[in-house]
Formats: sequence, C-alpha cells, structure tokens
Amino acid sequence: MSNTEISAQELKSDIQKKIPLLILDLRSSENFMNGHVEGSANAICTNMQQKEAVISKLPKNQKIILVDEDGTESAKNASTLSGLGFDAYFLKNGIKSWTEKLVKSSHETMTSNESLWDSLKNNKDVLLLDVREPTEFTEFKIPGSVNIPLSKLFTSDIDKIIPRDKKIVTICSHGNRAMVATFALAKNGYESTSLEGGLAKWNQVLEYSIAVKKDDLIIIQVEKVGKGCLSYIVGSEGNAIVVDPTYPPSRYLEFAKKEGLNIIKVIDTHQHADHVSAAKELSEIANAQLYFSAREDYKIKHTKVDDGEFISVGKKQLKVVHTPGHTAGSMTYVLDNICAFCGDTLFTESIGRPDLRDQAEEFADELYETLHNKLLNLPQNTKIFPTHHGEGVKPIENGVYFTTPKMAKNLPLLDLPKKEFVSKVVSMTTPRPMNYSTIIKVNRGDIPLIENEIPDLEMGPNRCSIE
Repeated sequence: MSNTEISAQELKSDIQKKIPLLILDLRSSENFMNGHVEGSANAICTNMQQKEAVISKLPKNQKIILVDEDGTESAKNASTLSGLGFDAYFLKNGIKSWTEKLVKSSHETMTSNESLWDSLKNNKDVLLLDVREPTEFTEFKIPGSVNIPLSKLFTSDIDKIIPRDKKIVTICSHGNRAMVATFALAKNGYESTSLEGGLAKWNQVLEYSIAVKKDDLIIIQVEKVGKGCLSYIVGSEGNAIVVDPTYPPSRYLEFAKKEGLNIIKVIDTHQHADHVSAAKELSEIANAQLYFSAREDYKIKHTKVDDGEFISVGKKQLKVVHTPGHTAGSMTYVLDNICAFCGDTLFTESIGRPDLRDQAEEFADELYETLHNKLLNLPQNTKIFPTHHGEGVKPIENGVYFTTPKMAKNLPLLDLPKKEFVSKVVSMTTPRPMNYSTIIKVNRGDIPLIENEIPDLEMGPNRCSIE
C-alpha cells in the first residue's frame, strides 16, 4: 500500500474525528458541483505555472487529501506534494469509492471579471474577500472589498469575521491565493468562488454609458472599471471616432455596433503612461484611420495632427488644441464648444501631473497656461471629458464622469497665482504608475506589444493626477 494512499473509510473516520483536513477535489467544476465530499474544495489549475503558484501557498502543517474520479491523477499529485514536504494523501479509487452522501453545490469554482461586474451592478449580496497582504490591499483594491490575508484564513476563527449569508468571492492579484483561500473556507464549511485571473483581469472590464445624445450627435463614455480609465466613441451620421481606447479593442466595435455606429477614425490625446493604448490595434481591426499628436514621437504608422487642425466625423468636427503640461504633446479635441476631450490634463476631481517625463518644473509652467488660458476659457458649461477618474470619485450624472470650466475653477491649486502653482505642483510627490516606463515604450512603439502581458502591465491604480 502506498504511503500516500487513504481509503474512503479512513477519510470518513478523519472527518468524524474533526481532524484538520484540506480536501482538494481535482475533478472538473461541473463534476464537483454535481457532488463532492463535504468540506472539500475544487482545485483546478490550468497550467503548470499556476499549479506551482498554488502549491507554494498551501499550508504544510495540515493534512491534505486529493480526490479525483479514480485515484489516478490524485496519486501522482499526492506523491509530488509529499516529496515537497506536505502531509499529502490521495483517496484510493477516487470519488467512486466514496459511499457517503455527496454534497451538491450551486457555486461555480471561479467567476469571470464580467460576471462579477454584473453581480456588483445588480447589487447582488456579494462579499468581496481580498486575501492579499495589507500593504498590497492599501495600494489598490475593488471598492467595498474586505481584506483578510490568506494566512489568517488558515489560523483564525473565521466564523467570527466572515458571514455565512453572502456569496463570497475571493480576490488576489492573479487568482492563485484566491483559489487557496477557497480551500481554507471550504475546510470551515463555507462555499466560495475565486475571481479568475485576479485583479489583473479585473482591470480589463469595459462598460459604457451614453454621455451625450442630441440630434445627430452621440457620445459614448467607455469606462475601464477596475482602473478608472475613460475613453470615448463620438458618432455622427452613423460614423464614429474613438478617443483614447483601451484594451480589449474588440469591445469598442461591439459598443459602436449597438449604437448603430461604424468606427472610421481612432485618436489618442497623448502618450499614456498608466495603461496600454489600444489605438493602433483598434484602427487595424476597424480599418480606421489612426491619429496621434504631431508633437510626440511614435514608431507606429499614423496621421499627425497639430494645433488648430480639425478631424471630421459625419456632420461634426473636432478642433485640435495643443494643451501641454501633462505631456509636451498633449492635445485636447474640442467639439463645437459643446464638449472637449482633454486626456489627462484635467479631471473631475484634480489636474494632471507634470512629472512623468522628468521635466516637472517646465511642464508645470505649461500646465498652468493650458488650464487657465485654454481649458478654463472654454464656455463655462462646456463638458470636459477626462481620460481617468480617481478611486472613490462618483459620476456627475447618469453614470458619466466629466467636469466644466465652471466646476473646475473650484478645484484646489487652480486659485493660485502661477509662481505658487508651479512651486506647489513640483513639490507634490505622488507614486508613479506601476510599469509606467515600459507602458510608455509600448505606446510609443519602441518595444513590441505582447497582448497577454497587458493585465500585468496595467496592474494597480491609475496615477496620472495630482492628489
């Protein structure tokens, strides 16, 4: 008899004696949900990298029982775990040998970012359980989530801190710790679901709202929910321009089609530093013309636009206005003084930061001129649409984020004379966006884009404003 083998009778005895066990079911999610050993958790790793990451988070001071259909795969995995120092066993002959009652489950093992977003939008009673360390949680999180580090789930009396009347979704950076958290919860009689791909994938959810719909004009605001990035589809006579698209670009085609629009042009307001631009890829899949600022360097084939020029769509024209300060080449696109798309120059709650190109004092000087002599000089009720919003910032109306010159004049710093403004802005230190130098190189075309790396590159909050 193998020293990692355990019979159904022995497992039943251990459960009755309430010996601390981690029972991990290696079968498919469907089979697990149709019936599993009480207190077990579904453990499915999609690749070797994930498997290694999950194993590294398992506790070595608890007995681990692996279950599959017939004991074949679980025997191999138990042997591997045992060789790594775990007290690991497999159920002899698998689930087929279990004669006790099997427990059915209505909880999927994993939930996608889109499914979680639907649940949150519909106000379903969900407990977002973030199992990262407190320092990670402080950096960025899904609003409303609760932080209990993974290690505490194995050692704490979690009945006192986790309710049993809510659907629990476990969360971490990439989904590995979250999966292990479902093991710890199952051991204590909780059913839970882990967020597939973690916060990295959460940052890829796109949602849209109608910002303006008047006569032949429609403006759609697209939000990258997990990161607060904002982009726009501007339509007239059935055609559309997309401003500052983010990944995944295919979603813009879907959104445009829903509103009866055909994307013919794509523009970026500036070279972004905190997210990967989808402008090039969207222009390719939509067969649309691509525009970038003439005052920024790109190694990507495009049409240059500069101050005073116009870009047309249907009956409408966007006037190009050079608005430096956040970057040297930032452009704002003004539509009939009804609205303006200003990139990262001005936000609902703040102003753009001038230090991401290491010329803070020079850029702060230009930022002052841009804000006071260009954006704030637009008609007072012009809707100014930014490319980001900060954590906790609420939409102004109908789920849409914007500001106006009248509203913006009440922001901190904008009541200072120029010399004080520059001094104050330069002295303010805010952490830079994670991976910002690499993102700039990707967006400039200096290095190739590897699409499956985008979630990790964009990990973390947007940090293009002064806080």
